[in-house]
Amino acid sequence: MSAIEIIPTGEPRALAGLAAKPPAVFLPDEETAERFFGFFTAHIRNRNTRRAYYKAACRFSDWCEGRGLDLARVKPSHVAAYIEKLGLPEPEGQGLSKPTVKQHLAALRMLFDWLVVGQALDTNPAHAVRGPKYSQKKGKTPVLDRDEARALIAVIDTSTPTGLRDRALIGTMIYTFARVGAVVQMNVCDYFSQGRRGWVRLHEKGGKEHEAPCVPKLEAYMDEYIAAAGIADDPNGSLFRTTGRSTGTPHRMTQQDAYRMIERYARRAGIKTKIGNHSMRATALTDYLRNGGSLGKAREMANHADTRTTQLYDRRADVASLDEYGKVGI
Repeated sequence: MSAIEIIPTGEPRALAGLAAKPPAVFLPDEETAERFFGFFTAHIRNRNTRRAYYKAACRFSDWCEGRGLDLARVKPSHVAAYIEKLGLPEPEGQGLSKPTVKQHLAALRMLFDWLVVGQALDTNPAHAVRGPKYSQKKGKTPVLDRDEARALIAVIDTSTPTGLRDRALIGTMIYTFARVGAVVQMNVCDYFSQGRRGWVRLHEKGGKEHEAPCVPKLEAYMDEYIAAAGIADDPNGSLFRTTGRSTGTPHRMTQQDAYRMIERYARRAGIKTKIGNHSMRATALTDYLRNGGSLGKAREMANHADTRTTQLYDRRADVASLDEYGKVGI
């Protein structure tokens, strides 16, 4: 029986098309295959994590197949050799960054643990394997200064519902420090009034629900967009919708849609920095801290679990460094 034939019917749709073929090493029999896919359906709930971990499993499976290894014969030395190869520059290795290599190792550790608990394996061959050392004190997400952020919003043509939508979407990310994944998942009812002020309800990672008040500017953006789009009477419908040009029917915007939109406006505004969705969140947090905001409050507003994560968004030192280097009088 082939590996493809024994894939359970419960394989998550989110995994379809992510790999050229199923990870055969993890599918030696029907019982192990069910346990394998159960890891992604029952244990990994975050869609992005599920996608990344599945790709890691498929890549490791291909590596094992190329060396004639089956699941029962995988040893710590094999996992260590695979992890080492991921970080080597091409053509000797895969040329992956250290954070990506660490993510692959984390995926394999969790997956093998799951298989051990389900008695599909006796031991976890990835348990003792160490990944590359990596520490990060400052985030790498590109940020804009205040004038650039204002210029980005100013180039939006707000004479159309599409422009009003784009301004409201960008404004939500900036004025609430929201992740793009939470913003595009908002429904119309997730913008509501409380205490004579507009509020947004964000469904963040890990099933966390976070509510934030709208500053007057964002409140105006949202009100104008919803009125122009005519979606106020559809509370359970998606808030940020596509224009329906390709399919004829509006759908919920994706993170990729938002990225392309931001990239387009950045070009119009003459912004040379290569920015993306997360740049809006990083820009807002940096501007808040530069304006005297506290790190503790920034953590709460960004819905971070730890201030160390919030500190990665603090780029105030960049300006100080530029001032110091500028003292070179040559």
